Amino acid sequence: MTQLQGDVVDVRLEQHRQIKELLMQVRSASGDAKRRGFDDLVRLLAVHEVAEEEVVHPVARKAIDNGARIVDDRLGEEHDAKHELVELHDIGVDHPEFDVRIITLAEAVTRHAEQEESHEFQVLRQRLDPAQLRSMRGALTVAEDVAPTKPHPGVGESVPANMLAGPPLAVFDRIRDAVRDWTNR
Repeated sequence: MTQLQGDVVDVRLEQHRQIKELLMQVRSASGDAKRRGFDDLVRLLAVHEVAEEEVVHPVARKAIDNGARIVDDRLGEEHDAKHELVELHDIGVDHPEFDVRIITLAEAVTRHAEQEESHEFQVLRQRLDPAQLRSMRGALTVAEDVAPTKPHPGVGESVPANMLAGPPLAVFDRIRDAVRDWTNR
């Protein structure tokens, strides 16, 4: 998923931009375009958050003053968004509540991204040297490659839970995605 240049912060910022763009597309589209956009959004958010939980948050906990509190606040936001995303996925884009709920999710995800950018990313850039940030980008790429492509709220939001359950769920999710993409051609 991460084929971007730069360090871990550059990649995260670009993915935040992509997420915001997908949220706008989903809100303005209809029919199959809306469904495809939402599927892309679910995939990107799922992979993005798992990789962040495995790579960025553990470093932020240690490198940032009050890092544990800051990361715990972001994890709470991610937990809420993950559950809402699953519920939206379950009801589908044609459900009468979808449009109102996607607006609420978009606002929450945007606030969350802004908090990460100001309280985590800027500080990581100040506290870590460029080589560390580039190394984190490599670890992020590996985490994304084995991350599930659909949120699994029951799995947990910890690094050990993601490492244990992530790869089997990722295989299942990626097979399901391939079959769905093939049948929708």
